[in-house]
Amino acid sequence: MLKPRTDIRLEARFPGYAYQVDAVEAVKKLPYAAVFHEQGLGKTKIGVDVALEWLRSDEIDSVLVVTKRGLIENWKEEIRTHTFVVPRVLDQKKPSNFFALNSPVRVYLTHYEVIKAEERRLSLFLKTRRVAAILDESHKIKNPESELAKVFHRLREGFVRRVIMTGTPVANRPFDLWSQIFFLDGGKALGTDFAAFESSLDLANDLWSNESKRSHFEAALANVFARIQGFCIRETKQSAGIQLPEKRVENVVVEAERRQRELYDSFRYAVRAEIVRDGKLIEDNAEDILKRLLRLVQVASNPELVDHAYDAIPGKFPKLLSMLEEIKSRASKVIVWTSFVDNADWLSRSLAAFNPAVVHGNKSIDERNDAIRRFKSDKQCTVLIATPGAAKEGLTLTVANHAVFYDRSFSLDDYLQAQDRIHRISQEQTCYVWNLICKDTVDEWVDMLLSAKRLAAQLVQNDIAAAEYRQQANYDFGRLVREILGAEGGHA
Repeated sequence: MLKPRTDIRLEARFPGYAYQVDAVEAVKKLPYAAVFHEQGLGKTKIGVDVALEWLRSDEIDSVLVVTKRGLIENWKEEIRTHTFVVPRVLDQKKPSNFFALNSPVRVYLTHYEVIKAEERRLSLFLKTRRVAAILDESHKIKNPESELAKVFHRLREGFVRRVIMTGTPVANRPFDLWSQIFFLDGGKALGTDFAAFESSLDLANDLWSNESKRSHFEAALANVFARIQGFCIRETKQSAGIQLPEKRVENVVVEAERRQRELYDSFRYAVRAEIVRDGKLIEDNAEDILKRLLRLVQVASNPELVDHAYDAIPGKFPKLLSMLEEIKSRASKVIVWTSFVDNADWLSRSLAAFNPAVVHGNKSIDERNDAIRRFKSDKQCTVLIATPGAAKEGLTLTVANHAVFYDRSFSLDDYLQAQDRIHRISQEQTCYVWNLICKDTVDEWVDMLLSAKRLAAQLVQNDIAAAEYRQQANYDFGRLVREILGAEGGHA
């Protein structure tokens, strides 16, 4: 067992904000805890200070910080900024991991895929030391059926302290919370039956027409936070007293280009033909329905994504171009978000005059980091084109105060995390979030769906009261998807 150290290396370089200090005090003595502070409130600082508290008080020998692969460098920088500790990074080089896990290391830093690959070695390691786990962006294990989540569930009891952190615990659906909480308590708060939990908290498309089902759903939503509040802390920017500039969100509606409209209608009716039989959706095909809806999102965004013969200018692009020119004239910077890698590349070519930086999943980690550095430091680089999957988490991009969503997926997490890259501590300008919506297309359904998901998440996270939820709740996304699909909609 490692000897406790009381030297300066285990002291924080700087004090945290009052709400960060309160969070550390609330968490440090608990066997497990969830830190669900809203994006942009500095959860990394909380995690680092909790780890130092554990180490100083000899609660643990080592702490294992797990984050997403693309955030390793961000965590290294944060640890260097806030502590005197030098973390040891575990990567996918198994020989070096062997030596690292047999060395007197205080702080290990790794990403989720390494835990999956090194489960057996880590299981043995946890038997030799008192190890704490801090899971950053814990919604990464939200799917209990995924092999990744199963690995963490198997390892959970080996950690003497467990903390999960995410600003979007309800990443997409209310039942996303279950797997994350199960890692902490093994089912004590939310039960051991995921199927039952999922069934009671399913934001289904038929809620608009089923009053009884709607009442049961709303009651279940309102009850979730009470079951976890003993070990869960949540602050929003408002409740934490953070005085950030205003964030304005606006939908910008555009008309589809003529050929784009023709393609959209042809794909729409093809979708109907493929999924509807005798006026009903084919059974057990919810995933297939999502894929077809996503196809419509692609056509509404840029038909070239699904039809390489398309050579016109999509309806959204002229508006985007005029917006970027206006933003540049004001000496501001902007992030243009798209859900599709091919779209990001197309936009980078089409917007070459802006000398854009580009970040997406087909770029290496080094290429992404270089692009981010250029966007932050080069005054001539006023546009960052990014996909949420590659840049939505852990990054502070407050050099920009505009975010334009050229298109959006069905994921609430993608949307909220992406927009809050600009609306966070250190931002000094009013922030503008623009959603480009192609009129009379699936874009309008996506907007309604994300609004419904956001409201449900706010209730589960105790950001709003049940009465406020009922006052604002709108389930019309279920009605609209019927019109798009030409029958009773499935789930999204």
